[in-house]
Amino acid sequence: MPLLCALLFGLFLLGTCDDTTHKYEDGEEVMLWANKVGPFNNPLETYEYFSLPLCRPKAGEVNEKFPSLGEALQGDELTEHEDIKIHFKKNVDKEQICAQKISAEEAQTLHDAILQQYWYQFYLDDLPMWATLGKTTEKHDGTKVPYIYLHQHFSLGYNGDRVVVTNLTVENEVPIPLEGGVLYLTYSVKWSESKVPYEQRFRRYLDNQFFEHKIHWFSIFNSFMMVIFLAGLVFTILSRTLKADYQRYARDADDDYDEEKEFTEDSGWKQVHADVFRVPPHPSLFCALVGTGLQLTCLVFAVVLVSIWTVVYTSRGALLTYGIIVWAITSYVAGYFSGSMFATYSAISPVLAPNWIKTMVYTAVLFPGTTMLTVFLMNFVAWGYRSSQAIPFGTMIVMLLIWGFVSFPLVIFGTMVGRHARKESADMPRVSQIPRLIPEKQWYLRRWVFVLCGGILPFGSIFIELYFVFTSFWNYKFYYVYGFMLLVLVILMIVTMCVSIVSIYFQLSAEDHRWPWTAYGLSASTALYMFLYAVYFFFNKTKMTGLLMTTLYFGYMAIFSAAFGIMTGSIGYSSAAIFVRSIYRNVKLD
Repeated sequence: MPLLCALLFGLFLLGTCDDTTHKYEDGEEVMLWANKVGPFNNPLETYEYFSLPLCRPKAGEVNEKFPSLGEALQGDELTEHEDIKIHFKKNVDKEQICAQKISAEEAQTLHDAILQQYWYQFYLDDLPMWATLGKTTEKHDGTKVPYIYLHQHFSLGYNGDRVVVTNLTVENEVPIPLEGGVLYLTYSVKWSESKVPYEQRFRRYLDNQFFEHKIHWFSIFNSFMMVIFLAGLVFTILSRTLKADYQRYARDADDDYDEEKEFTEDSGWKQVHADVFRVPPHPSLFCALVGTGLQLTCLVFAVVLVSIWTVVYTSRGALLTYGIIVWAITSYVAGYFSGSMFATYSAISPVLAPNWIKTMVYTAVLFPGTTMLTVFLMNFVAWGYRSSQAIPFGTMIVMLLIWGFVSFPLVIFGTMVGRHARKESADMPRVSQIPRLIPEKQWYLRRWVFVLCGGILPFGSIFIELYFVFTSFWNYKFYYVYGFMLLVLVILMIVTMCVSIVSIYFQLSAEDHRWPWTAYGLSASTALYMFLYAVYFFFNKTKMTGLLMTTLYFGYMAIFSAAFGIMTGSIGYSSAAIFVRSIYRNVKLD
């Protein structure tokens, strides 16, 4: 355990610590870091800045900043730009960066990059700056002529001994000599005093008009009204319908008792009381999925709460680092709930008892293994393009170590605790030896209808927020309204639980006792609509092109949707399980 704590604490420090105090003396050098470059329309198609044939550092003189785990995963590769010297409060009128001699092949590389609207990113005192590599002009015949910007002007602001404002503008465009030639790159620096407090220096990067638009508030109100409607529906079922059912089932015989009439009327959810707690098919897989989903629920809420409490968007990769730490810690949750569920199923069907190890392995391997395999396959494409989005081999080893020495042991420990937490008692669910035949029912009461339709309302409750999340991630915006996200997640949970309870009530009323997978599937189907929306977003809201960008987009959206489906499926099943246990509490096995 001390080793696990030390490893997690080290990861936390890597995600939060910095090698500078952000305070400078007059004339002290402020290092400029070059990060990445890539086509504007493809946010994740990024390359190392010095992959361009412009003022590359000499071999052996490259000063790279050691990345945190989150930075490595999101493709940040910071390299010191030694040819641009910036000193605190010291202006530079015009200095030469380098005289870059380019060949015809290098000129063609720059030509193609400008046609693809390449942009690049610098960091100064952890504040980002962006600029375009060049521009294009169109001739009368429609052909585009690329121009490259040779001058970079840095407009910097200070408040006391701290940097609070950074701006980068480019100028002095010249046509690219396609036959080769010399490009003279220059820069200038202008410092000015600013009244921006250091604690608020990042606010200028936030798009308040976009995220705080009235449509955002309207979506919250609309989802809240949906919650009221569904909560009222569930309350009606619990307070009126079930009450009437209980009274009918408990009715004593009287002189006017009609056996034939009672036989026809005595139907519904009470008739499957001897089968409703039957073990579902593939119990090991089912328990692993539910446990993993509850782990992801804890992970999401913990990360959102941390994001509300701290300003994570100001630190590169901090959110990813926090997420990995919380995922590793909450592996105990997955092991505990999967182990306790399987212990219950083993008590109902003792023949399953030896399979608890398989359940534990599924819980520990299924989701992280599938995610790592998908990322590894995407890495092949990224490696082929030599993109900075390719996760370094060392980072992949670190992730495997976190899984092997933190996550896996916690799953084992949680499983052991969960298995012994469920002791057989008089309240242990009992089932009949022979399954009850399921009667024919209308098409709209079939399980596949519940599964397909069950995700519509939960998806509708988060649809608007998904637009803001996707836009921030795929269109160069910083997402910061985590209070909105927390509220939407709470609404999503309530809607998912209500839909699951209502749907399972109707299924049981149709005398179909196969509810566990149905409850999970109808809630998890929200992920299907989410992925379909991601497909729509790709073709209608972005201009992404190319194999690399398409692979990364759909790969990450598939992982995100699958994780979301596992989470909502577990929420839906858990609420349905509580509902089923509550309504069958007073129904005794014949």
